[in-house]
Amino acid sequence: MKFQPTKYKLMNVGTGRIFEDRGWTLADPEAPSPSLVRAIYENKKFTPRDDLKGLYRYAEWMPIQRTLRHSCAPVTYHSKGLGKFLGLDNLYITFSGYNPRIGAKFQTCSFKETEAFSVLARMSKKEKRTLVVQSAGNTARAFAQVCSDNLIPIVICIPLDSQHDLWFQHKLNPCVKLIAAPHGCDYYDAITIGDKLCEDSKYVAEGGAKNVARRDGMGTTLLSAVEAIGRIPDAYFQAVGSGTGAIAAWENNLRLIADGRFGTNKMHIYVAQNKPFTLLYDSWKAHQRALVDLDPVEGRRDAELILAKVLSNRKPPYSLAGGLFDALEDSKGDAFLASNDDIIYWILQFRNLEGYDILPAPACAVQALATAIREGKVGKEDVVMLNVTGGGSLAAMAKGYHLLEPELILDPGLPADEIIAKVDALF
Repeated sequence: MKFQPTKYKLMNVGTGRIFEDRGWTLADPEAPSPSLVRAIYENKKFTPRDDLKGLYRYAEWMPIQRTLRHSCAPVTYHSKGLGKFLGLDNLYITFSGYNPRIGAKFQTCSFKETEAFSVLARMSKKEKRTLVVQSAGNTARAFAQVCSDNLIPIVICIPLDSQHDLWFQHKLNPCVKLIAAPHGCDYYDAITIGDKLCEDSKYVAEGGAKNVARRDGMGTTLLSAVEAIGRIPDAYFQAVGSGTGAIAAWENNLRLIADGRFGTNKMHIYVAQNKPFTLLYDSWKAHQRALVDLDPVEGRRDAELILAKVLSNRKPPYSLAGGLFDALEDSKGDAFLASNDDIIYWILQFRNLEGYDILPAPACAVQALATAIREGKVGKEDVVMLNVTGGGSLAAMAKGYHLLEPELILDPGLPADEIIAKVDALF
């Protein structure tokens, strides 16, 4: 049976204005101030589709026009090992990674695949422009793999220091082009290169947090949890760089409340960062909508020091309407920190307690959970969702892998026309 595009409209979160999606709308053209737009689905009920494979079982709440090959849905299960260790009766782990034993088969071992399969399925097959994605690592790997598998042209911009994350089990299709900012640059520099490239109409920006498909793809983690638990959790934990995944969870929480069958509570959204890169933590603890000042040199230095490199976004969607500040405020959430030593500890403990390895970012989230328990924010009987956003790389890489080499290394300070010309030459 041919897939029918999901029916939805867009809403300006700041003003409430509802309008049509023109196909790749990232913002309300009539917005008086910065605001995310949110998908308003025709189907108000949470309706998993057993007729669709992988992630697309949640297609009713994904703004997509088609389905793509090789997707996998997050897997949620009731934790015994970690839950007992932390003294929690109702800890549920939502895992987006590689662990065939529990049914998780994310090729790139990261929940960034949920973004890629949603964003790319939002694109029309007739789209002539080349997609541009900027990433500090995991997003790049996910989009590269999905585009290669589905023959979708893409330019991916990364900081060269994140190249070690660009490993794949098989060679990719040439439709994937990798561009890097030189050693010493960070995610913000990769964003700069991509933004300059998109000044040419042949290229289109993926949009990051502004793309409703990215958020609603990531929001399937909560849908997986609610499907397994049967209700909205009391608390939600996730490590954040941009905070987009936490925003997505909050948005789907609101949709589930409107459904009415899974509870009416707003789960507390608890986020974590890897110190010393603490931009979101510091901004939230100051309880201000504006991000605290971060010197670019200091930001780059701190990004180099942390183990969880993906948590080092210097331009996160925090302040605008519908952003992370609003998600934390509305959910009565909080922010926590983890040191590199904490992350190493929880990677080892998680392996012992749950039987598989996790990436540094979700280990940061486990530390946040442990801190919240110690501070009395989470009780023994609370229903807790721990979003383990990646893992299983040791098992996946054991099959063999190779690194994807950048085709260009470009200084982010180059003029836009020079960047465009160099990338054009790759096609």
